[in-house]
Amino acid sequence: MSAGESQPPFEDEVVDAGQRFLMFRVMPSWLISFICHVVLIGLLAYFVMPKPKEPPTTLEVAATPGETVETIDLDVTDFDDAEMEEISDAEFDDVMPIDVETMTDIEPMESLDASDFIGAETMAFDEGDFGELGSVSGEGSEMGGRTGEGKKAALQKYGGTDESEEAVQLALQWIVKHQLPDGGWNLDHRIGPGNHRNSPNAGTLSQARNAATALALLPLLGAGNTHKTGQYKDNVRAGLEFLMSRAKQEGRGISFYEKGGTTYSHGLCSIVFCEAFGMSKDPKLAPYAQGVIWFSEDFQDKQGGGWRYVRDPTISVASWQVMSLKSAKLSGLNISPQTWRLLDKFLESVSDVDGSRYRYQPSTKRARVSTTAIGILCRMYMGWEKDHPGIKSGVEYISNAGPDLNEGNGDKCDIYYNYYGSQVMKQYGGPLWEKWNNALRDNLVETQSKEGNSAGSWYLADPVGTSSPKGGRLYTTAMACMTLEVYYRYLPIYNESSDAEFRLE
Repeated sequence: MSAGESQPPFEDEVVDAGQRFLMFRVMPSWLISFICHVVLIGLLAYFVMPKPKEPPTTLEVAATPGETVETIDLDVTDFDDAEMEEISDAEFDDVMPIDVETMTDIEPMESLDASDFIGAETMAFDEGDFGELGSVSGEGSEMGGRTGEGKKAALQKYGGTDESEEAVQLALQWIVKHQLPDGGWNLDHRIGPGNHRNSPNAGTLSQARNAATALALLPLLGAGNTHKTGQYKDNVRAGLEFLMSRAKQEGRGISFYEKGGTTYSHGLCSIVFCEAFGMSKDPKLAPYAQGVIWFSEDFQDKQGGGWRYVRDPTISVASWQVMSLKSAKLSGLNISPQTWRLLDKFLESVSDVDGSRYRYQPSTKRARVSTTAIGILCRMYMGWEKDHPGIKSGVEYISNAGPDLNEGNGDKCDIYYNYYGSQVMKQYGGPLWEKWNNALRDNLVETQSKEGNSAGSWYLADPVGTSSPKGGRLYTTAMACMTLEVYYRYLPIYNESSDAEFRLE
């Protein structure tokens, strides 16, 4: 009797050998042969045949008749009219190689000192890891145009106006007005105390607190505020401390992954900490800034080179990671050369027409103008020169499409595309930038809400209806505000002083 088999329902378990022999005598020979062959074939199949592979998981969408169904992203809006199937929390747990519940919480800023991490086994920092701390904040650096005379000069040189800057200030006022007592923000801006939270178009991803807080902090940082200086320094400090209280240690890095926001939340928070560290020179932020980059590096797809938000690597997720890597490099943080090589491999896998068009992911069949804007900006940051054929052709493609303006069409506007397109066109400069800027700048100023508790905000419904309903008014206001900060948020790549600042190493 084999191990674990139940006892027989009779007392005498012993079967006489003669009885067993008799059993074989009365069985036909063909039956014995059949049983032996079945057993033999079964054993051979078990040891020789390959184990079945689990079929790859994909996101299913419903496409309009006659169109090819393609895997799409929660937050890229330039797609065919389609609705993505809802994904349960259980599915996120299955596909993300992260145990959110067991990550180690990191201490908040008020009790954290960078020396706590230096030499620690899990976060082995060395003072040399950070290069020149905060080297990005001085005049002439790529983030040096965010304050003072540098900001004034950048506004005048690159096409900002008094009206556009007033719109930025009104947007910042609306954003800080909706900060919560715990220091963070919520994409559902109605949540929280006060009778001013009745603006329409609240977001539905109320659980994505990290993403909401990062989206609110980015335009504040873009306007030159840090936790040490600026009109909104107290708001920035409270926001940073909120995020620090929610940081999770994963391996050698720090993660801000969360359900709902997924890896978008981490990418957004990465930019926040890298910029805040670079602008403030505060070593207390160093472990967070380096930690988010280490997590991003570890989470990068080692085969395809991109990053995934749930399953397959996509260019929209890569875009936020590239922005954080740029900010990290400017801040003097460590970035592995392998990260650049893998990123270059991913961009190659989604590019067409000599690098002038970009698809959403390798399996996507055709390029789109929104994903092309992301791809071209990544190429600029990765070191392609201004006269590279891919850059020139890609910029012309984006210029011919023009910005997506909100012109009496029910507040529909692809602000995600406009945000990336504005950065591309501004970096390229010249008449094409002036044409783009004059149209989009004035349209954003005109369509900003001017009345009631919504004053200073925007709600811009994306064409497909995925990003804006989920992110709500806070998301579109932050994106529109950062688009109007394009004049000084980063100084140009293509000039004599900074042409080689962001290159593959």
